[in-house]
Amino acid sequence: MEEILSLRIYQTLVGIIGILGNGLVCVVIWKTPAMQNRTNAFIFHQAVIDFLGSTMILLKSEVPVPNPIPDNALGVFLCHVWYTFILFFFFVLSSFNLLILTMERYFAIVHPFKYQVMFSSWPHLKVGLAMAMCWVCAIAIKSYLLFIYDEQDGVCAPVVRSQFLGILTLVLQYVLPVTVMLFAYIRISVEMKRGAARVGPTSVAEHSASGSNVPSMAESLLKARRNTFKMLLIVFITFLVCWTPNQVLFFAYNIGFYVDFEHWLFLLSVAMVATNSCVNPLIYGLKYRQFRKGLREMVCGRRNIRDEFGTMSSNVP
Repeated sequence: MEEILSLRIYQTLVGIIGILGNGLVCVVIWKTPAMQNRTNAFIFHQAVIDFLGSTMILLKSEVPVPNPIPDNALGVFLCHVWYTFILFFFFVLSSFNLLILTMERYFAIVHPFKYQVMFSSWPHLKVGLAMAMCWVCAIAIKSYLLFIYDEQDGVCAPVVRSQFLGILTLVLQYVLPVTVMLFAYIRISVEMKRGAARVGPTSVAEHSASGSNVPSMAESLLKARRNTFKMLLIVFITFLVCWTPNQVLFFAYNIGFYVDFEHWLFLLSVAMVATNSCVNPLIYGLKYRQFRKGLREMVCGRRNIRDEFGTMSSNVP
């Protein structure tokens, strides 16, 4: 019982920190014109999702539910929606938005010409469609949770267990996104090293000829991309740390091992997934220079602060 109480307190803190942190990210991006570009649009969407997820974490931790579960419409909602679907829906939605955010950076850096063609027409509509795809995919993947649980003697218990469905869900919500993002980060890293090699000798020659220490446009762009890449890489690693224990237990359950969903170990793994909803704002504050500039601008009332790309344009990839 002490372990369960500790986990409940932890989830409450995670919910509060996630609400405050992600709310702050939304306000900073919304109020700072220099941050209103495509990459930050997906970061804003990520913060909105994690804000909603953190709200659900706090509600599930603090709002009491009937025990035993009533045999009525409230019981149906609690068993089919409240206990499992809604929280993991936001968790999976957050991971898919991270995947889309990663792929946006991948195409901008590794395939810049395709990226420009992709967003040459109706850019806002395409960004909106990408975000909508995240919601559709998350609903499609987690909708099975609405049907495999039912009320039995006042307890919400699984009534259907499909090994195929469980493994398919694991692949779609964890293995596939992780594999694609890992590939993208490797390719981005290689491309940025090539970019640094191209910029380096040219910049040295230009600075020697002009006698100036002011970085060139190419250097500023490379520096900004490197900062964003490092920040997103930390977000990805944090995602792996938070999600892996829960997905390992989920895999073990689906291949036939006994997993007690009320045991503190499984509940801790869920708490770690929940932590992923509150940790990203801390990463932005520590590693994302553009976010820190936007926060200073909003708090201190500064105007015309240049963005990370060294220009006042908000749409430079």
